[in-house]
Amino acid sequence: MGKKAVTAASMPIDLGISEKDRAKIAEGLSHLLADTYTLYLKTHNFHWNVKGPMFQTLHLMFETQYTELALAVDLIAERIRALGFPAPGTYSQYAKLSSIKETSGVPEATQMIRLLVEGQEAVTRTARKIFPVVDKASDEPTADLLTQRMQVHEKTAWMLRALLDK
Repeated sequence: MGKKAVTAASMPIDLGISEKDRAKIAEGLSHLLADTYTLYLKTHNFHWNVKGPMFQTLHLMFETQYTELALAVDLIAERIRALGFPAPGTYSQYAKLSSIKETSGVPEATQMIRLLVEGQEAVTRTARKIFPVVDKASDEPTADLLTQRMQVHEKTAWMLRALLDK
């Protein structure tokens, strides 16, 4: 991230985690935020544009998923802020930070499902990468957030993948 923690001049942050570790954690969470927001956009796009015999099922499923992701971005951004750093919030920042790429055009429904499985798994991998620094810093609130996010994304990937089984 390279930026100093944003603090009031007379009120330094003292959470029992060094500024260096807080910066590393905030950087990892910024990648998680970017992945989550990118997956939110992709899921919302697919919700709007899905068609075919599975329309009703997928339209409703994607709505549930993007609604959950919309709530998650707030939790992640607020954790970054609690650590004393600015949360990224622009498309250009997300494009640089996200491991999930945009999808061009409108894929058919089965391909949408595959792309969302890949996205859910990508977010899980990003969350998992943050754990070493979080564990080292004894940052239990971030560890809890990461664990909860991974549970949601692993379950959602499983449910989407089940739609592809014949």
